[in-house]
Amino acid sequence: MSLTEITLADLNPVAFIKDQCDAIAATVGGGIAVNALSGGVDSSAVTMLAHRALGSRLKTFFVDNGIMREGEPQRVVNILRQCGAAVELVDARDEFFDALKGKTDPEVKRQAITDTFYKAVFSRLVKQSGARHLLQGTIYTDVEETVAGIKRQHNILAQLGIDTAKEYGYTVIEPLIQLRKPAVRVVAKALGLPEEIYNRPPFPGPALVARVIGEATRERIALVRKATVVLEEVLAGVQAFQYMAILHNDRIPGMRDGKRDYGFQIEVRCWDSKDAVSATPTRLPFEVLEKLADRMTSEVPGVVSVTYNIASKPPSTMEAV
Repeated sequence: MSLTEITLADLNPVAFIKDQCDAIAATVGGGIAVNALSGGVDSSAVTMLAHRALGSRLKTFFVDNGIMREGEPQRVVNILRQCGAAVELVDARDEFFDALKGKTDPEVKRQAITDTFYKAVFSRLVKQSGARHLLQGTIYTDVEETVAGIKRQHNILAQLGIDTAKEYGYTVIEPLIQLRKPAVRVVAKALGLPEEIYNRPPFPGPALVARVIGEATRERIALVRKATVVLEEVLAGVQAFQYMAILHNDRIPGMRDGKRDYGFQIEVRCWDSKDAVSATPTRLPFEVLEKLADRMTSEVPGVVSVTYNIASKPPSTMEAV
């Protein structure tokens, strides 16, 4: 991999912001650009960089793909608007669920999201706007994991030999591609983003699809979305790098009202890490795990089992799929 990392120790956030704003302005020239906002710290930082560089010549879209957390689309849009960025919310839920229908293999699901995102939704938005460039929040770890064959990140394109101008009709700009997550957080803070954004736990591009083992139907996404609400409320005060609720595929035996009940299993993962390259499970107090189990089985329809992952990365991975 020929890409050179800018480490946290070497990062000068003020100089980095100026350099990237100048580079964005030079690349886009007198035209306009489209920006993909997902709500994570990466895409939010890119939104503010591009907003500074291009002003009204930036068209920022938050695509509601139906696979985000509870209330995520409107909340993120409101936060970025308060920071001065003009953001349009686009409803593409039907397109994404149609693309995911019948797919169970993790890589096939990721590819379906990639194709829908780039070939369908953003290709259309770029053409309608007349833009020739798309900005997105790819970071160094995304490239590293994809090139190494650990996990295909949905936003890795040019690094896999994909000519985005030829395939999609636009060129992709990736201002953060030399940074890992800790460095991105420093840049995001320097850009004036609120702490709930710059300190936000990582959330994958494939969103809740990365937390559903098997087919990601509307119903199964809705179930893991409810489990995620419970998880994030219970672990809100935990100082962890990332945590997630994962819906397993097979139904398993349980009991309700004195009768056998075949229900769902939720696996909880909570990680301590600095850069997502390696990670260890957070040593959560048993009382917290019990609270998670009690609330999951009582508040999330059909859940009869809650487990906690205790395998480190590697050999485990942070997301399940």
